[in-house]
Order: sequence, then C-alpha cells, then structure tokens
Amino acid sequence: MSEQYGMLIGGSETPASDGKTFDSRDPTTGEVWATFAEATVTDINAAVAAAQTALNGEWGEMTATARGKCLRRLGDLLAENSERLGRIETRDTGKMYKETAWQATYIAEYLHYYAGSADKIQGETLPIDKPDMFAFTHREPLGVIAAVIPWNSQLFLSAVKIGPALAAGNTIVLKASEHAPAPLIEFGRLVSQAGIPDGVVNIVTGHAEPCGRALTTHHGIARIAFTGGPTSARHIIRNSAENFAEVSLELGGKSPFIVFDDADLDSAVNGCVAGIFGASGQSCVAGSRLYLQDGIADAFLERLVSIARGIKIGDPQDDQTEMGPLCTTGQLEHIQTQVALALEEGGRLLTGGNRPDMPGQFYVPTIIECPRQDMTIVDTELFGPVLAVQRFRDEAHALALANDTRHGLAAGIFTRDSARSLRMSQNVKAGIVWVNTYRAISPIAAFGGQKMSGYGREAGLQAVYDYTRPKTVWMNMSDAPLANPFKPR
Repeated sequence: MSEQYGMLIGGSETPASDGKTFDSRDPTTGEVWATFAEATVTDINAAVAAAQTALNGEWGEMTATARGKCLRRLGDLLAENSERLGRIETRDTGKMYKETAWQATYIAEYLHYYAGSADKIQGETLPIDKPDMFAFTHREPLGVIAAVIPWNSQLFLSAVKIGPALAAGNTIVLKASEHAPAPLIEFGRLVSQAGIPDGVVNIVTGHAEPCGRALTTHHGIARIAFTGGPTSARHIIRNSAENFAEVSLELGGKSPFIVFDDADLDSAVNGCVAGIFGASGQSCVAGSRLYLQDGIADAFLERLVSIARGIKIGDPQDDQTEMGPLCTTGQLEHIQTQVALALEEGGRLLTGGNRPDMPGQFYVPTIIECPRQDMTIVDTELFGPVLAVQRFRDEAHALALANDTRHGLAAGIFTRDSARSLRMSQNVKAGIVWVNTYRAISPIAAFGGQKMSGYGREAGLQAVYDYTRPKTVWMNMSDAPLANPFKPR
C-alpha cells in the first residue's frame, strides 16, 4: 500500500477536486511508493483564494516581529524533523540520506535568518525639494506569491522563497514538482504547528498543464519565483504576460571548474569530486565543465579517475553508500544519449559511460575528455554524474573557454595566486564564484545567475526587499490652504 498525500490548501490537506492522482516511484527500486493529488484549475483557484484571504486577515494584521517568531518556530520544527524529512526525501528522490538529513538541518538556518529580518525592513525619509512637504517611503508586501519548485533540493529551494516572502508579509502558493513531491508536503504539515495562520502557505501538486499554467497565469499572483530549466522558464515568462507578475528565474547551468598549475591538487581534486559527483551530479551548480592547465592535467586526471572508479554506488539510505541513483528515468535516458553523442563527436572516455549491473536508476561516475569546445556535451546540462574535461594554456585561454557558454550560474577557481583569483572572479561570467572551495552556501550570501541561468537573486538580505514594493507618502506640513490652481497668485 503506497503512502497517500493530498494538497495543503487553506490549512487543510485535501484531494484534487476531481479525485485524480499520480504516482511517485522510488528511484532505488523502481517501485511505486507514494500517490499524490493532481491539482485542477479549481484547486489552484482555491489555493490562491486561501492565500488572499490570509493576506487580508490574521497574517496581514500581524506585526513584523510576530511574523518573525512564526518563521523561527518553523525553522526549529524543520531542524527537529530533519532525520524524518531526510528519509522521506531520500526515498522519493534517491538523494543520499547523509545529504538530505544534513540539508534539512541546515536549511533551518535560512528560516532563522529571515525570521530575524522580518522587523528590519525599512523605508526612508526623502530630502524633498518642495517647501512645507514631508515625504517618506515604506515597504509593503507584494501580495500572493507563486513559487514553482523542482524536485532536487526542494526543501532548500522552498526555504529561500518562503523565508523572505513571509518575512516581508506575503502569502504563498508553492507548486511542488510532479517528480518526488513528498518532502514538500511533509514540510507543509509543520506550518500550522509553527503558529502560521491557515492559508499563508499553500502547497499544490500536479503537472505543468494545467497546474503550473493555471498558477502562473492567475490574476491573483503578484510574483512568480521559479527554479527549473530554460524551456519551462520560457512558458513562465509568457504566462506572466497574463497577470504582469514580477518574475525571478534560477535555471541551472553548466558551471566551469578551473584548476591552475599552482593549485593545491588534493584540494582541487576533492572539490571537483564534490562538485560533480555529489548528489549524483543532480545540482544546478554542478561543476560539470573541468578546465585543467596543461602542466597539471595528467596528474590531476590520474587522481580524479582513481577516485571516480572507487565511488561506492548503492542504496542512498545506507551510510556506506557514496552515490545514489538518478531521480527520473528521463534523466537517465538523457544522460545515455548525451554520452553516446559525446563519444561520436570525438570525446575520449576516461572512466564510466554505463549503467552498473544492478536494479534502479543508477549511472556510474563518468569522465569524458573533450578535444573541442564546440562539442554538444560542453554546453548541455546533463544533471547527472558526467564530467566534460578540457585543457588550457594560460589565464586568458581559461577565461575564454569558461565564458564560452549560454549559462552563467556558478564557477570554481583553484589557484594559490591571489591576484589571479581576483582577476578571474571579476571576469568570469557567473553569478556565484568559489575560489579554492566549491558548493559553499549560506543564508547570508545571495545566489543566482546570468544569461540562460536566469535572473534575480535568492538568499541574502536583499531577497526580502525583492518581495516588497516601496510606497511613497507625501505630507503637506503647512497650515495654509492649497492655492486655487486656476487663479493667479
């Protein structure tokens, strides 16, 4: 008997209005383990209405400090339930339990951060150029927010939207991915326990049509916060023409990982392994393009290939496992197609390139040396444990290769030369640059991309202001009556 999940609308867990459902399969076994409500347009309308009612009611009347206390309690509950949530996320997505449990604990820090920011949102007085006039601004919430969340790192990607949105006084409707939505529903069950009024956070499950379209075109939506891929983002942008909602997009990437010949090789190799094989490569910031300076390339690859071949693949719930399965069969098929194409285009397979002899949606760690920058795999996001490797001569060559991409989310630079690291970090076209480290995150530090990796930023204090709009207030301080505009003075 599979687990049964409804949607969270107006504080109640409800089935779809027409009773339809869809299944989720455990990627480790391929078996159906959970069933979810499939949202209709009627359900989306109900969720937005519930969010609007909460905005106009108890939530809208709360002080900013009270809202912050609710967010802090929600963060505490997330941390307290991190092991349980981690187990559920691992079963639904195939991500390593060690990672999902840790993430759930650390993500609580994001909610705590935004809890503290709730009563720090400030306006300003204006040194206006009109006599007897006093002018000031204050910031007010945008309204109902639509957040569209992918299956990978869904608790994290929800927290960086829920946190600033609620701190600023908005309400929210989250659309969970049709792939592996269980952790988000389980998280939603904690919301009322935190003292957050019914309808402030609503969670719907379903596919892009009609669920995603109905939500992102809804006239009650003030802002759309989307994380996903460029194809879906194009639909989001077109949909927003219906409601003129503000839009932010985080669209993943094909991030360069650049290693110079003066780098600490042990540190760089370990960073590379974490960057591409951590989470089975299913990360928007995966360091999937490796650029090695000629002088250290052979030594680096020898170490990297040795580690890749020794990675233990298996049950992601097992603490001894180092890499789990891919979440969907579609990913697996996409990776197999792209790896085959890379070899046809002249790529040299250093290790991997196949599925292991075991049940489940597994793919072995794969490294392909690419003789040309124009190979398809060099600028195609695979979202799996596949690394494209190239060599470079000098700093200018490395920068040219790194920036020759449609994407621009993240980059890694390994060098002991501080001046070089500053030059590279300034000139590489990416929204996040890590120097001598990789995949570090914090609620204090904003993240986001450029080019086809999207626009807008999540995390950091500015994110709170992005969920507000300034209102300008003019006050006449003079006791004299206003002059008749049709009579000369």
